[in-house]
Amino acid sequence: MVGAPKLGQISTSHVERQNLTMRMHCRRLTRLTNAFSKKLESFKAAMALHFAYYNFVKIHSSIRMTPAMAAKVTDRLWEVSDLVKLA
Repeated sequence: MVGAPKLGQISTSHVERQNLTMRMHCRRLTRLTNAFSKKLESFKAAMALHFAYYNFVKIHSSIRMTPAMAAKVTDRLWEVSDLVKLA
């Protein structure tokens, strides 16, 4: 995706927060865990599921809707069963 970001709004804190959220929700990314993926394909599937859930299903308290709804990608709240149907 190409755009023209506003330089005054660029911050590493957004990236660091996203990294923390991924590590907390996807135990595959933390050290000393037995929930690792042996195959790269399994890891990619787990990450895709996490991002789909995070963007389409989980209501975020700061914006009181899902990020996909805020970006006008969808107009309804998805359920996990919707993600399963797409998989």
